[in-house]
Amino acid sequence: PEKLRYIRELIAAIFEARKIVASYNLVVVVLILLIAALHWRQRRSDLSKWRQRVAATADVEGEASSSSSSTIQGTLTPPDAAKVLDMERLPLLERKPARRAATSHISSTVSSWLAYQPPPLPLINRSLPSNGTSLFVTCWVALNVFFHFYRLPLRWDFFFVFADRAGLIFIVNLPLLYLLAAKNQPLRWLTGHSYEALNIFHRRVGELMCLEAAIHFPSMVLWEFVIAPDWIRELTAPKEYWTHPIILFGIAAFVSYELLYFTSLGSFRQRWYELFLATHAFLQAAALVFLYFHYPTSRLFVVLSLLIFLVDRFVWRFWLRRSHVTADLRILDDGETFLVSVDWDIPPLPQARPWWKPSFLQRHSVVYGWQPTDHVFLTVPALGRSFDLQAHPFTIASAAPGTVTEAPDRPAPTHAWLSLLVRVHDGFTAELLRYANAHERVPAILDGPYGSSHALEMLRASGCAILVAGGSGIAVTFPLVWALLHDGREGAAGSEAVNSGEVKEAGRRQQVRMLWVAHSRSHQSWIPEQQLDELIARGLDLVIPQPTAEAGRPDVTGLVGGWIEDAVVDGRDVGVVVSGPDGLNRSVRNVCAGAISTGAEVRVCVEKFGW
Repeated sequence: PEKLRYIRELIAAIFEARKIVASYNLVVVVLILLIAALHWRQRRSDLSKWRQRVAATADVEGEASSSSSSTIQGTLTPPDAAKVLDMERLPLLERKPARRAATSHISSTVSSWLAYQPPPLPLINRSLPSNGTSLFVTCWVALNVFFHFYRLPLRWDFFFVFADRAGLIFIVNLPLLYLLAAKNQPLRWLTGHSYEALNIFHRRVGELMCLEAAIHFPSMVLWEFVIAPDWIRELTAPKEYWTHPIILFGIAAFVSYELLYFTSLGSFRQRWYELFLATHAFLQAAALVFLYFHYPTSRLFVVLSLLIFLVDRFVWRFWLRRSHVTADLRILDDGETFLVSVDWDIPPLPQARPWWKPSFLQRHSVVYGWQPTDHVFLTVPALGRSFDLQAHPFTIASAAPGTVTEAPDRPAPTHAWLSLLVRVHDGFTAELLRYANAHERVPAILDGPYGSSHALEMLRASGCAILVAGGSGIAVTFPLVWALLHDGREGAAGSEAVNSGEVKEAGRRQQVRMLWVAHSRSHQSWIPEQQLDELIARGLDLVIPQPTAEAGRPDVTGLVGGWIEDAVVDGRDVGVVVSGPDGLNRSVRNVCAGAISTGAEVRVCVEKFGW
């Protein structure tokens, strides 16, 4: 009777644990919906501010055009040149104190702390995210710990429930793991962040799952051979236990997911990126199959995860977003950078489908346009068989034709010019450089575009837009600046306003400033000079310090901080986008955090290198 009662209590505890953990994904969905509500509220506010600014700018340009035609016709104002500065010789100007915003001191302090990014961890030199991101991850981990231990019997004779709960936590996180890994996902639409921005959460989910698996597997072994009552241990011989199909499939799933973790480490990705690509896709699929046969309770979650994986990879990436092109290859002055360029006539958008044909199955490939900061995956089969299935991400460095369609008074674009700025490393890029030395054109496959409009919408809504690029980070900031200075700027004024400098005067409604820190002078040829001149004529305040190879690192903190102070004194809210190495990103982010602590209205977006 005692054994029977114990078995009943053990089974009851197991089923209770499954009921508790089953509500985990409901909690996750509620949290996502709350984040989505906040995002869409902010997005509506940003779009409203931008439309008001475009309308006001058009009115001013119309008045300026009329005035110039009657009073100052024939007077030309030469455009400013890009400011190539020796940062050490800049005078230390006494600035006006920044005006305090209406927010409370506590609110400013909390917002500043959330935006601040701590220094890298000592010894291992690992970069940390912002405090806000770390706090969010910590809360999510705490949620999982809660579900692991809530109503868990803390008794040795119920240790099996602890081990089983670890497996349950692993299983319920499966759909979230595969959803965050998908290139095409509803989270981008809900939260405004594309998969690459959410990649940090994907890695944390994977790490916690591997930890739960590392708890589940040895705990089950300890229960079977050490902790379980003697009369239970005597029921199964060791050989019978280790050769049982459920155990074998469990070991295979455990090994697959642990290999996924180790091959996903940053050090492994940087050294063997091609191997990471190949093993990641294979192990993701294989691990799901092993898990399906190991644990019947997991099958619903496994099927859902497999469906996410297959739809993302085959329906979206291989069918709806794939384009075959013939690209031009041009090696730049430094010999270690080259451009992959292609242009085409933009086809008309697909006609509206009947209600019974889902619109999301229409093609969404790059041939129909893209947005600033978007990227594509490049595949070049001509490099050899080993590169047939390799897809490498590159930010689109050219101006985006997709932005002009958002202005109601401008026609849809008819032609697209796409350029990828490729810096040579080992592997794929080195092989492509060798190919470029012998060939001017190459057949290629583009998968995309992927990205988010969050940075562009934030800048459009800001009274002062500040962009900071480090090296090839110009591939991110240049399209953004181009979009900011071309949206709604050509309506009433036309080309005469550009030539007379009136567009620049009208553009004072929004300040647009960009700092580009390059390593050498040859890198400054990455963006054609005539395109920079056009942006300067339209109102861009461009600063290009002396190359770091000649003058060392510039005082980015002082310059960006000064720009923010000037904007705040002028009563403007500030949007900052930075793209560059980790050190530059952290410096700019923390300058913004310092300004927020004084009550300034500053928002910052970091477009980070790496995948």
